[in-house]
Formats: sequence, structure tokens, C-alpha cells
Amino acid sequence: MIANIVKPGHKTRGVLNYLYGPGRANEHTDPHLVASWDGFAPDPGRDPDATLAQLADVLDLRVKQAGPKAPKNHVWHCSIRAAPEDRHLTDDEWATIARRVLNATGIAPADDPDACRWVAVRHADDHIHIVATKVRGDLRPPRNWNDFLRADKELVTIEKKYGLRQVPRGDRTAAKRPTRAEHEKARRTGNTRTSREHLRTIVRTAVSAATTTEEFFHLVEGADALIDVQYFPSGDVRGYKVALDGDTNAQGDPVWFSGSTLAADLSYPKIAERLTTAEAPPANQTEAPAWRRLTIAVDRTPDYLDHGEDQAGQAHIAVLAEVLDALPLVAPVSLQAQLVQAATAFECAGRSRIGAHHQQTQATRRAVKAILRVPPPRDGALLATVLDALLLAVIAAQHWHRIRNHTQQAEAARRSAEHLHVAYRTAAAETVAVIHHRGQRLTRPIVERQAATVRRALPELAEQILAEPAWPALAATLNDATAAGHVDPAALLAQAARHRELGTATSLTEVLIWRLRRLPDLAVDRLPHDKTVGGVRPGPATLTPRAAQSDSLPRSR
Repeated sequence: MIANIVKPGHKTRGVLNYLYGPGRANEHTDPHLVASWDGFAPDPGRDPDATLAQLADVLDLRVKQAGPKAPKNHVWHCSIRAAPEDRHLTDDEWATIARRVLNATGIAPADDPDACRWVAVRHADDHIHIVATKVRGDLRPPRNWNDFLRADKELVTIEKKYGLRQVPRGDRTAAKRPTRAEHEKARRTGNTRTSREHLRTIVRTAVSAATTTEEFFHLVEGADALIDVQYFPSGDVRGYKVALDGDTNAQGDPVWFSGSTLAADLSYPKIAERLTTAEAPPANQTEAPAWRRLTIAVDRTPDYLDHGEDQAGQAHIAVLAEVLDALPLVAPVSLQAQLVQAATAFECAGRSRIGAHHQQTQATRRAVKAILRVPPPRDGALLATVLDALLLAVIAAQHWHRIRNHTQQAEAARRSAEHLHVAYRTAAAETVAVIHHRGQRLTRPIVERQAATVRRALPELAEQILAEPAWPALAATLNDATAAGHVDPAALLAQAARHRELGTATSLTEVLIWRLRRLPDLAVDRLPHDKTVGGVRPGPATLTPRAAQSDSLPRSR
């Protein structure tokens, strides 16, 4: 159950006209009162002798009595909506819910004879609207500060009492949603996203790629965005605002958004804090070390979340968001859509009320910058290795948020994991096929020896693993481990199984393959050259480090 309290207005009759009218798409049916402040308010929906003017007049009585002391915007309007799967609530149940919310918010405390006048109107099965005028019987305004949070807290207990769906609650760290006007403007201009959403993606991607604030400003400016950097008299940067090139208001001026209005973690101080802990990687790093460093750094994230303090855990989750923001820049075209959706979904999971100790994530942040500054991978194998580690890290982040009752963040991580899984399966398919082909060429004695290794290392899971289609690829991997000098492949396999949970795995065999292949001497880029892997070229990046080569700040507009 969700409450939506709109900005106070000054036209009581105008709100009532909408509530008792047909709706924007004729969706209103049988509008009528389910409750009012005294139980005797006129109901134009059910009483043929009652009018909207009469209802507006009785609601506004105390406003008129207060005269100039009444607040200019005296109309309090709150809608309360049940979840689509909730049962049909009766009018009496909705009346009780309305009274409880009014009591919780301070608009109409229970048993207060001077409480504000209000009505609850129902014009659909799944929601009601509460309209109140913000003048009490003693002609003072109500004490309804922080009314949304108080209403939301009350709805939690209402959901439990009535057996309704318990909606995930946020902690006010989520990015501000686009307004109706922004959505309508995007629709008129033929855009699938609003300017706010587009700019948020640009800024987040620039943060993931930049190593300094100066580079961050240049990356944003090179991505079809305008940027206005504000300075203190001392010359230090005070903040910034951005606008899409070509997005103007009625006066023809750019529509600006400050970083903090895009998202709480995109304010200039938050960005500067992260970038000061991101040292630039050495310029002579080669492709393989950069991608391996990122895999190792991401692979350690679940352990940090399990055993570290909350502030460090939040920092590691925040840097996971940066990894997700960066990957579409270096991924093949076939993976970019899923990776962008994974990054968009995880954005909410990257923030919470817990402060992040970003200095503890320098290794991961440097690895992210490094992969953007080396030649892109020649095939999908290295990317698949990163995606495998990243998928496990995102699942660990989901668990971390869930046990701390961060319900919206946990749900965001879950959605991100779904997109990551699709991307991983696509990236891994060709590489697993190559290893699978090599496994099929193993002699029978070698296959039987590796099957015995599996039974010795994982007796409870052995038969399931041996029956999976990817078993030949795991047999080839275990054989490679023996050839590389590992004297006890069973110990390696048992360690890989203990290292992470396997309950969410679609294929146990593939999970174990990728965990073993993270060892330097079994790395996917060291597969025998008799069979090539991949052949998929990465697509063009929407934001590249080349935009950061200038050594001066963008000029303020």
C-alpha cells in the first residue's frame, strides 16, 4: 500500500472536480465518500441533492473564518493505493485506513474536536483520495511536518493488519523520479527517456571512467551534455549543473539539473570524495592484467560484505555500481543492452543511509579505470569471467541489503542480477563451447579420472554435475589444472565450491568452470590456440576516456 501526498494547493473545489469527475481517461467509476470528519458531509456522488459547491464550502469553512491567517496553500491531498494483487477492500475498511493515516500525519488526530476537516473519496476499487483543509477548529494550522514518512510508517502496520502485500519501503536515498511534465515532454520529443534520466546515466558513467574531477567534467561535456561549473571566490569548485544539449525551456534556455537533484551520490562533494581515492592506473598496463585485476577485486567483494564493517560494505557496493556503469563502454554490442539495464537497476542498490568508506575500495576503483584505458578484449572470455564474478557480487549485495532491511536496495540488486545473468550466459556461451569441445576429445580414462575427482571433492553434488551438459568442459578444466602442475585438483574443486554459494546457479558445472578458470595458469585467455574463442568485437562506447585528454576545465556557461 502506497501513499502519495502531493504539493499543497489552494483550490478545494478544483480537487473535488477531479475526484468526482470522469478522470483523464474515463477511469473513475462510482465516485463517493467513504468517510468524512464528522460523518455528515454532503456526498455529490450518492446524494442527488448534494453538490460539489456545497462540499467545497463546508470543507473551506474554517479557512474562510481564519481569513488572512489561513495558509495560502491550504488544501492537503493524499492518495492511498493498494497493490494490484491485494484483495478488494470494503468502503468501511478504506474509511478506517483513512482515519488512521490522518491521525498518523497530524492532519486529524483521533479524538481531537478541533482537527482539520477532511473527506475520503473513492472512485476506483484499488485506492482512495483524502482531501483536507489545513485550518483547525481553533483556527491554527495542523502540525503535519514529515507527513509522508509518518503516513508510510502507518501503512506498514495497516498492511500487516489487513493481510495486504507488504510493499518494499525506501530510505529516501533513491534518485528523484521524473515529473509528469518531464515524461510528457520526452514523449512529445520522441525520446524513450526523460532528460533527467539521460543526464543521470551520463554523469554516472563519467564518474566510473574519470580519475580526477577535471577529467569528470570533460567526460560529461564530451557526451552531448552542457556543464556549468560553479566556483567559490577562492577558485575552488563549489558545484556543477548539467543540461542536455538542445533541451530547452519555453524561453529557449537550457534545462539545468544540479548533480544532487539527479541523485544524492552525484553531488559534487560526493563525486570528489570518490575520485580522490581513485589513483590513475599506470599507463603501460596490458590488457590481461587489467581485466584480471578487476576480476580479482570483484571476486573478493562477497567476502568483504560478509566480514567487513557496514561502512566498508557500503563502499564495496557503491563501487560495484561503478563497475556496472563502466562495462557497457567496453562490451560487445550484443551485451550492451543487458548491461545498461543491469547498471540502471543497480543504481538504487548503490546507495543507503550507511556512510561509505571509499578509501577501502581503491583497488576495485583503479581496476575499473584500467579496463577503460587498455585495448578492449579480443573476445568475450575475459568479459565473461568478470561477469561471473560480478553476478556473485551483486547477489551478495542483495543479501547484504536484505539482512539490513534495505528492501528497495535488495530488490534493485535482484533485478540487476537477472540482467547480469542473461549477459553472462551470452558472453560465456562461446568460451564454454570451446572448452566443451576440448573436453569431448579427452580419452575415456582421463574423463573417468576427473569424474572420480568430482565424486571425491563434492560427493553430494557429483551426480548432478556429471549429468549436466557442460560436464565435458569441467573435465577439460580439471585436466588443465593437472597439466598446469596442481597436484590436487579435488582440493581446488572443493575450494571453488566452498568459496561461494551454489543455490542460485542455473548450471553448477559452469559456475565451477569459471571459478577454476580465474586461476592465472587456467585463465581463459590462455586456452590452447588450436581453437579460437569468440570473434565478437566490442561496440562503440557512448562515453570514452578520449574525451578527457584536455588538461583544462570546461568553461562555465
